[in-house]
Amino acid sequence: MDVLVCVKRVPAFGAKVPLQDDGTVDTRHLGFTLGPHEECAVEEAVRLVSAHGGTATVLAVGPPETEEQVRYALAMGADRGVLVDTGRDDTDPQATAEAIVRAVADLADGAGVPDGDAPRVPFDLLLFGQSSADAGHGQVGIRVARALGLPAVGGIKGVEVPDGAGTVRLRRPVDDGVEVCEAPLPAAVAVKEGLNLPRYPTMPGRLRARKATLHTVPVDPAPGGLRTLGLRQPAEDGAETVVLGQGADAAPAVVDVFERIGVV
Repeated sequence: MDVLVCVKRVPAFGAKVPLQDDGTVDTRHLGFTLGPHEECAVEEAVRLVSAHGGTATVLAVGPPETEEQVRYALAMGADRGVLVDTGRDDTDPQATAEAIVRAVADLADGAGVPDGDAPRVPFDLLLFGQSSADAGHGQVGIRVARALGLPAVGGIKGVEVPDGAGTVRLRRPVDDGVEVCEAPLPAAVAVKEGLNLPRYPTMPGRLRARKATLHTVPVDPAPGGLRTLGLRQPAEDGAETVVLGQGADAAPAVVDVFERIGVV
């Protein structure tokens, strides 16, 4: 089974994202990582290949620095890394999906496809994160599936590929239970955090990933349909500390606080 996982370079979680005066993100001192949904997608690809054989390929669209996230996925156990070098990290879902489709065509036969034709898909399963951890559009997987003529299912927290069936069985939580659906392969699936517990890369895995040769697909992305006008930091809720007193002298003030919050 050959699996393609599409991942994205996003700011590290919990970090304050600094902005420059022009409203753009200051990336000079900002760490980057994989999103939680996509990290689960990489883990699932590695597990599927371990169970059924084949290869797990990780693909990322972005500037050359995105190589770091591709190599992290290789350290997790993926077999091959692909960097779709757009020279920038602000491509919108439309442009990102088009870049992925062009990369799939390159991986299929090394050549383009006639206008209006879908490229041959050299994978049995395409995995995406449900949405990116920064923009959260949740569009790329659906757009890629539409362009490649593949069935697409999102919000998935369970993946099963029966041997020899040529289908994938998928589970996703709904309000009153679990929805189970089946799709023919090849298919595109967007998974959510909680699908599995991603492994932490081992030292041998990191060394192997560092030496791995990445397949680079240079792409000049189309303008796309979205344009970021600017970003701003939300107002911070500052906590104010009030000293109620020292020792026994603070007791009346403490009682007053308890009365205000309804404890006494």
